Amino acid sequence: MTTGLEAAYFLAALAVTLVAAAIFADRLDLVGEHLGLPEGVVGLLTAVAADAPELSTAIVALATGAKSVGFGVVVGSNVFNLGAMLGLGALAAGSVTIQRDALALEGGVALGVAFLVVLLGFAVLPAWAAVAAAVVLLVPYLVLLWHTGQRYRRAQVRARDLLVFPPAVAVIVLGSVAMVHAARHIGHAAGIPDVLTGTLLLAVVTSLPNAYTGIRLARAHRGSAAVSETFNSNTINVVGGLAVPALFATVAGGTRLEHADGIWFLAATGVAVLLLAPGGGLRRAGGAILLASWVAFAVVQAIAS
Repeated sequence: MTTGLEAAYFLAALAVTLVAAAIFADRLDLVGEHLGLPEGVVGLLTAVAADAPELSTAIVALATGAKSVGFGVVVGSNVFNLGAMLGLGALAAGSVTIQRDALALEGGVALGVAFLVVLLGFAVLPAWAAVAAAVVLLVPYLVLLWHTGQRYRRAQVRARDLLVFPPAVAVIVLGSVAMVHAARHIGHAAGIPDVLTGTLLLAVVTSLPNAYTGIRLARAHRGSAAVSETFNSNTINVVGGLAVPALFATVAGGTRLEHADGIWFLAATGVAVLLLAPGGGLRRAGGAILLASWVAFAVVQAIAS
């Protein structure tokens, strides 16, 4: 297959995957509301659905032996999420605000999970210990989400809403398989390393649903939801795309670039928390800093690779 056909194949797989992810997220959000779940839990379910392309792409890459692609998709997506969901969100809305107690909870979990990426990248933490640490971080967080916040009024869940899930998940997984294979073939033909294919190409395109969600929430002045969605998306990527797969396969190649990427993600998460902390929240200047962080990250990937 020629490079041109591979590119068309990749774009077609991307389009189908993103449409399936959007349908999956919409129905999951609706079912959560009808079940009367707390708003925070519904938001977490929405983050899971929006992360479906990233997660499946990372897992497929790891399962096919492309560990640099898998690690790159997770870390690249997470740095991009900070720049797009929060950075562009603040630029579009003027500010993204969140109460300090909520930021302490969301930011604390996000920083803890980002630190796990560094430990996994340097291979200094066994997979089982990483999963155990994630459980210790997330269980109290989920309990708080369940017992706090406004609950939706219960309504009947329609069978047709549930029937959408199996085919949507199947399309997302198959589309991700196609994207990984096409992207690697295109990258190899162009002489692009796998880590660059993962951290830039696949990471960005699979994060587009998250970017749209973050900007939409910020423009609606739902800062707490935007922050929660961003940090939850990154947490889900790390736990589902790195920590759990690490139980069955090596998730990082141990290269200096992967080490640097993990540290960059941790630092960018810390900067995001600090910029959100003031009373006025994340302003346009802070949003520009987060966006510039991703641009600099992308430039470093291109130069170092």
